[in-house]
Amino acid sequence: MVTWDQGATLADRFRAHAGTAQHLYGYAMRGMADDWEAGGPVRALLAGYEQAPRGSALSLRLLAGVFRLVLTDRAPELVRFYPCLGGLDEPADAWPVMRAVLAEHLVELRAALEVPPQTNEIGRSAALLAGLFDVVAATGVREVRLLEVGASAGLNLLVDRVHFRGPEWSFGPADSPVQLIDPIEGDVRPVPFSISERLGCDQHPINPTSPAGRLLLTSFVWPFDLHRHQRLAAALALAADHPVAVDRADAADWLAGRLTESPAGVLPVIWQSITQLYWPAEEVAAVESVLSEYGAQHLLARVSLEFGSGDESSARPELTTTVWRRRVPPRRRRLGTAHDHGVPVRLNG
Repeated sequence: MVTWDQGATLADRFRAHAGTAQHLYGYAMRGMADDWEAGGPVRALLAGYEQAPRGSALSLRLLAGVFRLVLTDRAPELVRFYPCLGGLDEPADAWPVMRAVLAEHLVELRAALEVPPQTNEIGRSAALLAGLFDVVAATGVREVRLLEVGASAGLNLLVDRVHFRGPEWSFGPADSPVQLIDPIEGDVRPVPFSISERLGCDQHPINPTSPAGRLLLTSFVWPFDLHRHQRLAAALALAADHPVAVDRADAADWLAGRLTESPAGVLPVIWQSITQLYWPAEEVAAVESVLSEYGAQHLLARVSLEFGSGDESSARPELTTTVWRRRVPPRRRRLGTAHDHGVPVRLNG
């Protein structure tokens, strides 16, 4: 859990985010904090960002920029600290080497600060699946039109092409490159459904079939989380065979247009996962208004995996579903919680 007060400096934020973690990024963020206070290259890189909003995640933007240098062979001296690339050296020794890389690549890393975090965790599809089971069972409509806001590369729109397996249930093609084993804890009650259309929007959509898109997504996965890199590689292979459309658009405007295209007899399902944290308050309100207005006249469902208080100070993202029916109060359920990266999903009761 990351917390800081309104008057915190960038160094305070970095230390709060790092905590006492003994991994590469823990040492790096504490080193960045010290360097910022000492007026080193981190101070120069972050000039003008001193009042950046809480959700801007500057440390993650900077570390992802460094990771892209490593992945493209422009910082070979750091490879030995990156486990996903075979590095085995002690993370505690990495910061002096990384500081030298920062000083050498100031212009490019300054540009990296403009790139918002894009992880597109395929593990979150387990939360989407649990939510889809719930809303399909509640409505009785088994043909789904899946619309994702804040879709990034749209990997979770491929939920029905992922193989999920629990002790007494399974879903999705057994030969899928993405295999999520025991992703949901609790009473899972599968309900058959089909996805007739899948669309997404994002302010900064990523093409997962392009080299640049794959590089960007990989750079935001922490280099010592080997299982996440394995999942991402499998998801990118899946996306190469089944590309999806992600429009460049704001959520509220996009939803207002796309919802009107929903055919009769199909359940439109809005899916969002840890996107609200990055929206301004007016965008959150606009999305709620669009959904309420449409749901007052039509059948509509939403599956949401968001922090309960709207920011990362909540312990775990909450999985909730909402079903709107014409002239009936919305049905809202809190199904449970999930890890930030999706799995495991823990269902209530």
